[in-house]
Amino acid sequence: MSQCFLESPNASPVEGEVAAIQSSERDRLRVLIIGSRDGVIETIHDLYHRGFAEVNAWSPLLPAPSSGEVMSILTRDRRKGE
Repeated sequence: MSQCFLESPNASPVEGEVAAIQSSERDRLRVLIIGSRDGVIETIHDLYHRGFAEVNAWSPLLPAPSSGEVMSILTRDRRKGE
């Protein structure tokens, strides 16, 4: 599964967005977790233990639109056709 995703750690967010939009070979995917602070952190760690994503690949905790909740976003590029 890890071969399907392409990391671009050196690209700025804007550069990454432009490159993803311009590339016909990649899809930009985002995974969003919203909930309590403890619930979001626990889910990120659970997904790490399942081999889904490194803990540091997720965004810092951000305020969610609902009061009292937080969110974290994982952004990945996927090669089309895989």
